[in-house]
Amino acid sequence: MTDRFSNKVVVVTGGTSGIGLATARAFAMEGASVFITGRRQDALDAALKQIGGRVTGVRGDMANLADIDRLYDAVQQKHAQIDVVFANAGGGELAPLGAITEEHYEKTFGSNVKGVLFTVQKALPLLRDGGSVILTASTTSIKGTGAFSVYSATKAAIRNFARSWILDLKDRHIRVNAISPGLTETAGLNDLFGGGEQAQETKDYLVGQIPAGRIGEPEEIAKAVMFLASDEASYINGIELFVDGGQAQI
Repeated sequence: MTDRFSNKVVVVTGGTSGIGLATARAFAMEGASVFITGRRQDALDAALKQIGGRVTGVRGDMANLADIDRLYDAVQQKHAQIDVVFANAGGGELAPLGAITEEHYEKTFGSNVKGVLFTVQKALPLLRDGGSVILTASTTSIKGTGAFSVYSATKAAIRNFARSWILDLKDRHIRVNAISPGLTETAGLNDLFGGGEQAQETKDYLVGQIPAGRIGEPEEIAKAVMFLASDEASYINGIELFVDGGQAQI
């Protein structure tokens, strides 16, 4: 590994598992001071042990604005500014039209849209000019997916956040990009597909729709996030980078 992020301060929300955990670990390995969030203290403690290096955990739900404030208070206690924000916290559940409840809608939009919006907005006083923001979108933002319309709509909103915010932040030269993973081998994916043998059968079926012929690994998504956050991507702004084995391109 290199030291591309030596002396950089990085915030990763939803950093206790899957893509968030892999990305936080990758940043830490390249010298960054990393702050991660998670809703459960036990998961947060386990993640801190896996990540190592200069990492701080802050328990919180990013749909709760008071928890976001506590996150940035924790950053300010140690650092004067933030270099990178990876607004990754979120999730979704299957619910076909006709079975969508108000609770399902509020929960999904709360974590995936409200949480991302205020995670970034509340970071602005600390985010350095020329910094980088990466938002976790999804291939579902451009493809129809049965029983997943609410989640997909939230990710379409995330995609537009990136397009719009680069205009709001252009005077500060803050870059905002969206990363859109395809199917990725995470605990969340297994839970979505029902777990165990049922989840494996679903994944085996879906692999046939991926030109790369396999499901991605969280570490592969992390590498793409690291690129967008780095100086190597200094002229990349407002894009949606698909890391999906080609699934969304066919």
